[in-house]
Amino acid sequence: MHRFETIGVIAKRDDGPRLRSTVERLVAHLARRGLAMLADPDTTKLIESGGAGHDSADLGERCDLIIVVGGDGTFLSAARAMAPHGVPLVGINLGRLGFLVDVSPDHLEASLDQILGGHYAVDDRAVLEARLDGSEHIEWALNDIVIHKWNTVRMVELGIFVDGHFVNAQRSDGLIVSTPTGSTAYALSGGGPLVHPALDALLLVPICPHTLSNRPLVVGGESLIEVRLCHQESDQVRLTCDGQTHLPLDDGARVRIRRSPHRARLLHPPGHDHFGILRAKLGWGGHPQYESPC
Repeated sequence: MHRFETIGVIAKRDDGPRLRSTVERLVAHLARRGLAMLADPDTTKLIESGGAGHDSADLGERCDLIIVVGGDGTFLSAARAMAPHGVPLVGINLGRLGFLVDVSPDHLEASLDQILGGHYAVDDRAVLEARLDGSEHIEWALNDIVIHKWNTVRMVELGIFVDGHFVNAQRSDGLIVSTPTGSTAYALSGGGPLVHPALDALLLVPICPHTLSNRPLVVGGESLIEVRLCHQESDQVRLTCDGQTHLPLDDGARVRIRRSPHRARLLHPPGHDHFGILRAKLGWGGHPQYESPC
């Protein structure tokens, strides 16, 4: 059983009373258990005056566990930062849907006691990496990497290759390359399938394609996906990771996307049920008298 001795806390950027009270409860509970705690700069401002906080690299090096307080957006940012360090994450849900942050603030202390006591489910998730041809810079994403039009109503022209094989040329508003985790995010809005997060697969989902036969495509998780930009004016196309980081792309740019060797490790309280989360978050109906139909 892994011992958690130093806990990192990352909270969303907000100063609302609900966030502040939840973070204060969390900090007090960790103190009662005698655990060391480090916080990022924004969280530090919530709990102490004048504290500088710790950057993501420092948290990744020094912490045994990261607790994220917020919504899926906050969790995505933390997961990208922690993936190279291999630090597991737990999410306390103060957002809306909460596919990734599954601990309710109402059960904060009880759920954390189970996890800190070694009773939890481990959930390793694939992470994507994107690299521009000729560049050493890497962008990471837990949900998706999107190549999309920017500041224009015109469609973009993209050439798609998988493992060096030409797939198609498309005119569309862009392309979503998604992990199974991201299948409940932007890819779902684009008509992509729901994919269980344990599957070894990647999704290619076109955004509003001009050709109606251009449908979402599921490929192997080890695939190398290359996207080539064709005939674009300057600053009309961007690469976005998890809807949070943005990189402008020039005409003729080649973007290579593949699964990263890093994984995001999520910890869930006992009884975690992926399909139960789908039912709750997507509003799937059940049998009128029973939780399951039989």
